[in-house]
Amino acid sequence: MNTYFKHVILQCTGAESIGNTTLIQELWSGYGQILRMEPQGGPYQSIVVKHIQTKATGDHPRGWNTDIGHQRKLKSYQVETTWYERYSTTSKARVPRCLAVAHHNDDVLIVLEDLNSSGYPLRKSRLRWTEIDRVLQWLAQFHASFMGIAPDGLWEQGTYWHLKTRPQELEALTDKRLKNAAELIDHTLRSCSYKTLVHGDAKLANFCFSSEDAVAAVDFQYTGGGCGMQDVAYFIGSCLDEDACEVTEKRILDTYFEHLHRAIGTENTALESEWRALYRVAWADFHRFLKGWSPGHWKINSYSERVTNEVINHLLP
Repeated sequence: MNTYFKHVILQCTGAESIGNTTLIQELWSGYGQILRMEPQGGPYQSIVVKHIQTKATGDHPRGWNTDIGHQRKLKSYQVETTWYERYSTTSKARVPRCLAVAHHNDDVLIVLEDLNSSGYPLRKSRLRWTEIDRVLQWLAQFHASFMGIAPDGLWEQGTYWHLKTRPQELEALTDKRLKNAAELIDHTLRSCSYKTLVHGDAKLANFCFSSEDAVAAVDFQYTGGGCGMQDVAYFIGSCLDEDACEVTEKRILDTYFEHLHRAIGTENTALESEWRALYRVAWADFHRFLKGWSPGHWKINSYSERVTNEVINHLLP
């Protein structure tokens, strides 16, 4: 890390030096690192630093090494810095506090509160219903925070899989019926009357838990405009198997909308009616991306296929 970035870290944390530094993870396709640092002589026990190297041309884990992918990644990091600088402080849902954003040549630095030291040290691979409920509450609070807000400086259309930014995956899709319906599915989601900001990558791995099951979330590279059902469907698909997805679908939606009405401060039946009908459309939209991107992925299952076919039957004349 260059001297300028070290200076930024010391300045924003009020520290005299940087102590232990550990790698949390490498960024996807070699675009940098996420580090945990221990500033010495200041008020912070630890911080998290995201060091982004925008000239990176690392190998994509699934072979999608293209300029389209590279430009999408560059924009995603621009979106994330904008999110932290302009939107994060108005979120009702718990997110890391941003201490600084800095640019130097082709690199970007984001200095964040360490959620581990703030009481959210747990990462989970399986969830009990209580924990699912808490994440649905987080999503509802997030969506309520930005209802009707224009995604200025963010993705006009949130999520990393939306159709406009995935032409190669659509071309690779061998399911012709789904391929023919892809634009209509996308249009149906984009045309919803009630819009908010969506997290855009609300998988289980991006949620942090406290010992009392309170929830915070990280990773806002794909935050942008959309329908809250996109986050809900994607989250559920990341933590439940196909049988559980089907059996608990009504309970999931009932729970989410209870939290949403509470977070908004009123019961908006028109919003609920529109979004409930889009839950399966959002599911089909992600399924379209997944079948083109990684046809053998574990998330491609009989529930997803059945939901998608029902959506296509409903949308196509």
